[in-house]
Amino acid sequence: MSDLPRPGVVERLSSTPSETEIDAWHAVVTAAHRHDMPAGVPGPGRVETAGQLRVPAARSRIVRLAVPAPGGDGDGYAGVALIRLFEDDVNRRTAWIGRLAVRPDQRRRGVGSLLWHEIRAVLERERRDSVSLELEIGSVGEQFAKERGFECGLQLVLYVQRIADEDGGEAGDEAGDEIGAPELPDGYRFVEWTGVVPAANAALFAGVRNAMADAPMGELDQQPMRWDAESITAAQRGFVERGGHLFTVTVAAPDGTYAALTEVGVRSPGDLRAQQYETAVAPAHRGLGLGRAVKLRMVQLLRAQETPVREICTHVADDNGPMRAVNKLLGYRPERSVGIFQAKVK
Repeated sequence: MSDLPRPGVVERLSSTPSETEIDAWHAVVTAAHRHDMPAGVPGPGRVETAGQLRVPAARSRIVRLAVPAPGGDGDGYAGVALIRLFEDDVNRRTAWIGRLAVRPDQRRRGVGSLLWHEIRAVLERERRDSVSLELEIGSVGEQFAKERGFECGLQLVLYVQRIADEDGGEAGDEAGDEIGAPELPDGYRFVEWTGVVPAANAALFAGVRNAMADAPMGELDQQPMRWDAESITAAQRGFVERGGHLFTVTVAAPDGTYAALTEVGVRSPGDLRAQQYETAVAPAHRGLGLGRAVKLRMVQLLRAQETPVREICTHVADDNGPMRAVNKLLGYRPERSVGIFQAKVK
């Protein structure tokens, strides 16, 4: 007998979904991606899907919802939703929809509305005041969300930097084939690792990671988390446990503290596009070119590791002028506009 849920209901998956459930979930998100996204945007890998379902993000609980396809056993899911319930102190009243997807051949049949109704019920039980998700500007998803009370709280542009050609050779950019080697001021040095942060580096890493607290958040209720050695280690360990490859470059200042960082993740083995996560420079060290330096060093690291990565993508808020300027110098080019949309639950 199939272990997929019964048709006509929204059911929760457990924290240890079966391979059959993961395959059914992955079929929905990949079909939705192919239908909704531009052809050049890589879709989620199966390892990424399994990791998201089985390993929660830092200081969060995950709720996994699925609507079975009307055919019953063996036909998989018509739609899926993943809710991240934050458990850190500053975000305990809000939540994040990490996935809300309906199979293209099952749309306009009430599947999305059924999922949204259940999402609201979960949020109300968990006493959340608001919930957010990321959407493509101008997409059918944006229309669906606006009809249910979502408003854009933070406008972002997704930029892509090409770092290698199809044959693996180094790629140039419109600013010139040589954008230069990373340079640091006297007394500063790079400290880098792959995978989980070493114990000796964790507290210093958390310190500079908290420099992101002044990053633009628009009109969103969600606020940057505060980090310490334990939580930052757990966050990086979780990414690795979800099957991803994580690369971190930091800059140590003359006094031994960390002055800057950048993180890049490859969510599934073999992915050609890496995800740029955080880049931060501590306030006392800004204006020294450290943001550019850590990003240049990251490109060197990815090439030295001989990864299959050909490009790096990153989100930048419209009003984050300093990071937009750094990315332009490095050859990042805008790909598409997205927004973080938020709805009030009560």
